[in-house]
Amino acid sequence: MTDAEIQPRSNVELPWIRNARFDFFFIFGLLALSCITGAVILLEPSLFYPILVIDLWFLGYHHVISTYTRICFDKESYAEHKSLLFVLLPAVIVGTLGVVWIFGLWVVVTIYFYWQWYHYTRQSWGISRAYRGKDREALYENGWLDQGIFYSIPVFGIISRSAEQHPTFIGMELWSFPVPSMVADVSGYIAVALLTYWVLARFVAAKEGRLAAVHTMYLLTHFTIFYLAYVATSDITLGWLMINIWHNAQYILFVWMFNNKRFGKGVDKDAKFLSYISQDGRLWLYMLVCVAITGVIYWGVLRAIDWLFFAGLSATIVLYQIVNFHHYIVDSKIWKLRKPDLQKTLDLES
Repeated sequence: MTDAEIQPRSNVELPWIRNARFDFFFIFGLLALSCITGAVILLEPSLFYPILVIDLWFLGYHHVISTYTRICFDKESYAEHKSLLFVLLPAVIVGTLGVVWIFGLWVVVTIYFYWQWYHYTRQSWGISRAYRGKDREALYENGWLDQGIFYSIPVFGIISRSAEQHPTFIGMELWSFPVPSMVADVSGYIAVALLTYWVLARFVAAKEGRLAAVHTMYLLTHFTIFYLAYVATSDITLGWLMINIWHNAQYILFVWMFNNKRFGKGVDKDAKFLSYISQDGRLWLYMLVCVAITGVIYWGVLRAIDWLFFAGLSATIVLYQIVNFHHYIVDSKIWKLRKPDLQKTLDLES
């Protein structure tokens, strides 16, 4: 390593995934939004459902639609991922309806509760890899230690929630794994030990002038939101809403940034629409388009299902989970940062 490489870096040289303004809002602004939401609901519980509706229509459904900007908004992506639409989606529909028909709605709710935790954690892991890939100084730990530190709070959180044995989740029947409280306590001690090591390692790195500041800032917010959502809040649904807002907004911004980098040279003749709304200064247009598509698709499908097959809340929940489950699987396929094309677009170290 040369002398230039070990010199402390100024703020101007920090390896943002986009730029200082975007990254600061992405890292700290979204966490603040979640915390403010939780505080508002604690002060005025009657606002929970209005805020939930806003989250669903302007972030939740919108973030699912953002997925489709990656797989079917241009010819190249559609050709690569069309099986995710025409093979995977029907399979998810049949599978979800089959589970509801045979076992009941509570099974789907339970699957969602645990799968959404895993999905949120994996998304955050991918984003942390993006920050790590932008900065060689972020290579503090590797292998199992690296993953153990990252997953320590999320795992502690979901084990704690299971040990609490909540009978309902978002007003619906929930079954939780029967985890003894002692197991939750032990997972908490392990998490504290790993985080203590992580903090000490960061202090040493800072003292030596090699602290990966941006990566460290992101991990701090990662630990914070998972702790607040799964441990600090006694209300399982409020905790979910807080991390759901963080997750949804995070995904929307990351996908737009990816598309913006992908079409950084300007409007692409083979992807005119997507490349146009992904240009600098058009984040508002990208979001407006996704919200408009959200309104048409969700409102139209819900009305059709309600008219043809079901009535009331059950149909809505089944539809949401079909879309969610499909979205979870699609994301696991299209956002593998070890893929050379993704690394190239995001300008990451391999």
